Amino acid sequence: MKDMENISELMAGIGKRAKAAAAELASTPSAAKQSALNAAADAVWAARAEILAANARDMDYGREKGLSEAMLDRLMLDEPRIQGMVEGLRSVAAQDDPVGETLAEWDQPSGLHIKRVRTPLGVIGVIYESRPNVTADAGALCLKAGNAVILRGGSESFHSARAIHACLQEGLRAAGLPEDAVQLVPTRDRAAVSEMLTMTDTIDVIVPRGGKGLVGLVQREARVPVFSHLEGIVHIYIDAAADPEKALRIVLNAKTRRTGICGAAECLLIHRDVADTIGQGIIRALVDAGVEMRVDAALARIPGTIAAQEDDWGREYLDMIMAARVVDDVQDAIAHIRSYGSNHTDCIVTEDAAAVQTFMERLDSAILMHNASTQFADGGEFGMGAEIGIATGKMHARGPVGAAQLTSFKYIVTGDGTVRS
Repeated sequence: MKDMENISELMAGIGKRAKAAAAELASTPSAAKQSALNAAADAVWAARAEILAANARDMDYGREKGLSEAMLDRLMLDEPRIQGMVEGLRSVAAQDDPVGETLAEWDQPSGLHIKRVRTPLGVIGVIYESRPNVTADAGALCLKAGNAVILRGGSESFHSARAIHACLQEGLRAAGLPEDAVQLVPTRDRAAVSEMLTMTDTIDVIVPRGGKGLVGLVQREARVPVFSHLEGIVHIYIDAAADPEKALRIVLNAKTRRTGICGAAECLLIHRDVADTIGQGIIRALVDAGVEMRVDAALARIPGTIAAQEDDWGREYLDMIMAARVVDDVQDAIAHIRSYGSNHTDCIVTEDAAAVQTFMERLDSAILMHNASTQFADGGEFGMGAEIGIATGKMHARGPVGAAQLTSFKYIVTGDGTVRS
């Protein structure tokens, strides 16, 4: 009980300081936020040896916990990935400041002039697993949008997140901004997560970024509004009119480039007319690349495959495993995705414009792609500099959540002694 009281007091203090910082950030000049992010980028690069040493401790911890190779890949940092964090910080710094942007403006017959302008959300709580770079991405995007942020990383990335967070605070200090603008929960205790979910007085929105278990917990227990980031049950449909070379290149990249990210393809749907040609070639290539292919009866004769079970449909593997089945046409593919997908990212490979139109109109995933690898389902690749997650819900934010999506709006109404009759 005493520990719970301590956690409750700890989180209450963090929340109170975040709320005070958010009030200051709401009117912080763009130049100060840009300066803080560039200084943080400099600090990350200067501290790369310390960050790598911290990450080595986390990798040892992850191995002891029995994390899969794909999960260890999500956790692992090396110099190129640190360079990617630095570039992400600089990219967010260079973006236009969304705060104060006029979204709409009009005059009323009453004489009122009305503007709708972007305003920060306030305090954002980010709960994430494994990927330590989320510390930098989330901190940068929340700051850019004038929000304070409370970061709660996973237990496996504890040391890496602390090292990166120290760099963000160095950037805030250099720009004269409150260090409480970006806070990291300093404990692995899961009670801190439960506390965050009920901090309605100080946290304005929760962003969960992790596996099904974490997101499910947040959705069940949160009293604070949530931007849902559900599983990436990502499908690629190979249409009868697909270009064989494009299809092979796209699928191999979508599955094997990095298996542990939410944009990795998990299920391959193949039009019946090309199952024995394009489809067979792709599946053989995937098997040769080391992917365990779990296939339906129509594809079972391909060497190296194994029979799919019912629970292979609608499954996020985050590993070198992929399900595949034959479908009759684009409508059949759509029906499968509607039944088993997670509204995250789905792709069609075809040269048939009518099939593309049907796919895009009849599916409602947050991201729909045509002739492109699903590994591009990423805020950085969308030109947002970074992302805080891929929102799969339909309220407020959807798809990659960048700085602009971390704002709300308010109305500025101007009169000249105007009264209502």
